[in-house]
Formats: sequence, structure tokens, C-alpha cells
Amino acid sequence: MTFPTFAFYAFAAILLFAALRVITTRNPVHAALWLVLAFFTASAHWLMLGAEFLAIVLVLVYVGAVMVLFLFVIMMLDVNYDSLRAQFRSYLPVGATVGVLVLLEMALVLIGSYVAPPVSGEGAAAAGGNTRALGRLLYTDYVYAFEIAAVVLLVAIIAAIALTHRKRRDSKYQDPGRQTKVRAEDRLRVVSMPAEKRDN
Repeated sequence: MTFPTFAFYAFAAILLFAALRVITTRNPVHAALWLVLAFFTASAHWLMLGAEFLAIVLVLVYVGAVMVLFLFVIMMLDVNYDSLRAQFRSYLPVGATVGVLVLLEMALVLIGSYVAPPVSGEGAAAAGGNTRALGRLLYTDYVYAFEIAAVVLLVAIIAAIALTHRKRRDSKYQDPGRQTKVRAEDRLRVVSMPAEKRDN
């Protein structure tokens, strides 16, 4: 058995185990940590296939953004801070296991890049790597589809902002335009009143 085959089966086993733990564990924080491990293992598979750009995008987008958002949502749903502090130590074994497995996977990928023979022929990466080839293909042959996807995402962002920042009738707000148009005579009014006489 060659080293890339061993690494593939090891990553596949870790990926299946992490995916099963995501759906079988009852603690949502533990499930999120196992999902982080599943994402890292999938990115290791992409690295073994020679798709470095997809691997780093998977790590940056899903692990760096989506999973942080999931953890924030999970933490905001249960606002009982006493129970969170009491259960903090229960997250350490799962977090340490996930961290050790991620470090093991990165070591296996680095060792595999030195042990495996270089790819030659049709499977070899172009000059500048596959990221450059993917960018050239994306911005030449598929530029219209890319721009359409960008416009759709921009419309979605604008719609989300418009829905969250719409004016409500019961909300109080200041109008800076009306504040700058106010004159001193409108703010202060001098009223002359007759003096009152006390009855003895």
C-alpha cells in the first residue's frame, strides 16, 4: 500500500467518524466541533487531489466563517451563563481530540507531498498552479456566469439590509436635516406675563 492510499483511507475514516458524531451527539457545541473536523478532513482530500484553491476556500469559508456563525448562534440560544460555565470543561476533551486530529491530518498531507512522486503528463498542474488556471478559466470562459452570480449575491445583500433597516412607526429617530434648519427664534420664545398680586 502506497502512502497516498494510506492517507486517503485514514482521512476517509476520520471524515466518516466525524460526520457520524455530528448527527449522533446531543450537545450542539460538540456537534459543531466535529463538523469543523469534517471540514478539515474534506479539505485534506482536496489537497491530496491537487486542488489547493478549493481546499483553502473550504477552510476559510466554512471553518472560518460559517462555523463561527454556528457557534455564535448556539451560544446565543442558551443564554444561561451559569450552565455554560459549568459545562466549559466538558468541551475540552472534544476540542483537544479535534485539534490533535487536525494536526495529524496536516502532518500527513505535508509528509505525503514529500513522499509521493511528482505528477507528470496530463495531470500535472500548469505553470503558476491550479489557482491561476482556475482564475483564468473563470474570468474568460465563464465570466458572464460569474458576473450573474455576483449580481444575485449583491441583490441578496441589499435585500437583507433593506429588510433589517426598514423604518418602523414606533421607533424614535432624529432628522439631521430638520435640526440644521431650526432658527434661534423658533427654539426660544419670550412671553410677557403680568405680575401676580398676593392677597393678604
